[in-house]
Amino acid sequence: MIRFSDRLQALPGYPLAEIPSIKRRLIEAGMDVIDLGAGDNDTPPPDTVLAAMHEALKQPALSKYGFQQGLMGYRQAISRWVERRFGIRFDPASETLPLLGSKEGLSHLPVAVVNQGDVVLVPEPGYQAYIGGAILSGAVPHICPLRAERKFLLELDDVPADVLKRAKLVFANYPNNPTAAVANTEYLTRLVNNCRKHGILLAYDNAYCELTYDGYRAPSIFEIPGARDVAIEFFSLSKSYSMTGWRIGFAVGRSELIGALTRVKSYVDTGPWLAIQQAAVAVLDNSDALVAPVRAELERRRDAGVAALNANGIACEAPHAAMYLWVPLPAGIASAPFARRVLEETGVVLLPGSGFGPAGEGYFRIALTVGAPRLEEAARRIASVLAVTPRDELAAAR
Repeated sequence: MIRFSDRLQALPGYPLAEIPSIKRRLIEAGMDVIDLGAGDNDTPPPDTVLAAMHEALKQPALSKYGFQQGLMGYRQAISRWVERRFGIRFDPASETLPLLGSKEGLSHLPVAVVNQGDVVLVPEPGYQAYIGGAILSGAVPHICPLRAERKFLLELDDVPADVLKRAKLVFANYPNNPTAAVANTEYLTRLVNNCRKHGILLAYDNAYCELTYDGYRAPSIFEIPGARDVAIEFFSLSKSYSMTGWRIGFAVGRSELIGALTRVKSYVDTGPWLAIQQAAVAVLDNSDALVAPVRAELERRRDAGVAALNANGIACEAPHAAMYLWVPLPAGIASAPFARRVLEETGVVLLPGSGFGPAGEGYFRIALTVGAPRLEEAARRIASVLAVTPRDELAAAR
């Protein structure tokens, strides 16, 4: 009999795992489904990237293996974009790395930098790639709860001293998924200084840096003095340019860290498709113009969603970044059974806060993946379930 590994058994359930089958069943039964689950834009990729991809498809050389070197033109475009956006220079050849979306780079990084039994500090609620990468690398994940009263900021000062001594890696993500929290330079300076003090590598997930509102500008971790010594930063083209399925992103950092991740990836993939890398050059070189309409539409959706929730008696604050609403539930209502009930009874797909780890309990996440009228309809449906939800019954179902 085949026995599965302890690492596989240790992986928590993935929050999106069962939703597609339930959604399909409801649609087949004739229900009008509003999917606010995955952060998957419904807007099409920009015409610029489609035209660039069309031209790339005509070049046979771009259908060959890219390996980890990838397309030098893409690495150069990465370097240009980072310098233009943040004022920081990275060498294209040795300090940038094409990724199959930022998720795989984040989850593969622990393999390069931790040993069996080392501690990886994982924010919770948080992106499941962090804890998954830690477990699959043989590390011991230490959960760092993110609390509303602390503005959902991960504070290393809260980690016990004996854990900090064993910690080799910490994940941080601002603008944040799922809470949409943002971090200022004062906080980031404290984080970098603590990583330097304790010899901890900082994996900074900046996938949502271009999706900001109300005049807020998301910084790079490398704008903080000393960050090059202890940080590697991850970016994605998925959300900002409606290219989720294209699986293209990148990492930047000092050459030793990029080299270590490159070596791991050499054994598990052969890099993103070169044609997509070629198309991504057009994205990065025209990023300001291409992201502007996506950002504007998401801001309209944010405003509509927040207004609709509040109008229906569901308190929700407007976030300054990302593409999510992190909505608190009334006391006594567990998020998973509530989200399941909303889906089954009304056809609205939500993600329960507990799907992002136990520290996410008491919330649900809305992805701004439909237009304002559909968000308004979704808010009415959610409120209708909330109005008749027995608190004690759902709390007992946790």
